[in-house]
Amino acid sequence: MISDNSFQSNQHVIINSLKNFLSEQNTKGLLIPIGGLVLVSILSYGLYTFLNLKQQNELLIQNLKIAQSSLLEQRGQNINLSEKVAEAQNIVNEYGNKVGEIASTVGNLQKLAETDKQLLEKYSKVYFLNENYIPKSLSNIATSSLYKKDKVLQIHTNIKSYLEKLMGYSFQDGQSLLVISAYRSFGTQSVLKSAYKFNYGLGANQFSAEQGYSEHQLGTAIDFTTPKVGETFSGFSKTPEYAWLTKNAYKYGFILSYPEGNGYYVYEPWHWRFVGVELATKLHNEGKYFYDLDQREIDQYLLNIFN
Repeated sequence: MISDNSFQSNQHVIINSLKNFLSEQNTKGLLIPIGGLVLVSILSYGLYTFLNLKQQNELLIQNLKIAQSSLLEQRGQNINLSEKVAEAQNIVNEYGNKVGEIASTVGNLQKLAETDKQLLEKYSKVYFLNENYIPKSLSNIATSSLYKKDKVLQIHTNIKSYLEKLMGYSFQDGQSLLVISAYRSFGTQSVLKSAYKFNYGLGANQFSAEQGYSEHQLGTAIDFTTPKVGETFSGFSKTPEYAWLTKNAYKYGFILSYPEGNGYYVYEPWHWRFVGVELATKLHNEGKYFYDLDQREIDQYLLNIFN
């Protein structure tokens, strides 16, 4: 940019040049009026001012381009920074998901390790429970649900709430279901089987399991009856209570262990086993029975048996 001193110096040069020119012309007899001199001075000043403004304008444009370039560069850096932040966040999220998956897997493994795998085994003449097997925890069944009010019957603690719901809803629907048998120890089953053999000989094998092969030892099997049917179970399959069980028991995790035509024992419409709501629902919807499935398929439901 041209300084004020430079402007004034150039102005004096222009004016002096004009004066010299006028003097020369005056000596030649060509006198130029003073007004002309003033006009020339004004035009010279205007020209110089124009040139100075033009130079300043060019300088401003140059500075503006530099500023614009810097702004675009900064914006590009911000975009790159945002992309890197987003990328880092995605990595954190992915890591968090993997940690969650691992934690869930570990939790499931721990839960599976703590769940008694015997609960879904096929114990009717297939697998054997030794004399030392006792469910992790047993709870008394409410007296109001028992056929014999003076007896104490127990079930696996984890299925107590499921049985109570089944009994409660059956009562609401006008049924008279009662529990006549539940958990039996290895020793109790042995005594019972001996008594059956004494009375029925080898025929006892058609309706009673040997000790170690009974579902009752698991604490998850229930024998139902009604006030009218009593201990004989005779005609239980023709009762409204049995019809109610076939339609509703699966909702509470119970399934019929020994239907008609099974390859283990005689038809036992009174004998129901808890296998969990998920597996019971699958069997009900597909029209299958517990012993129809391969053990490996059954084992997949162990994790959620009490869910």
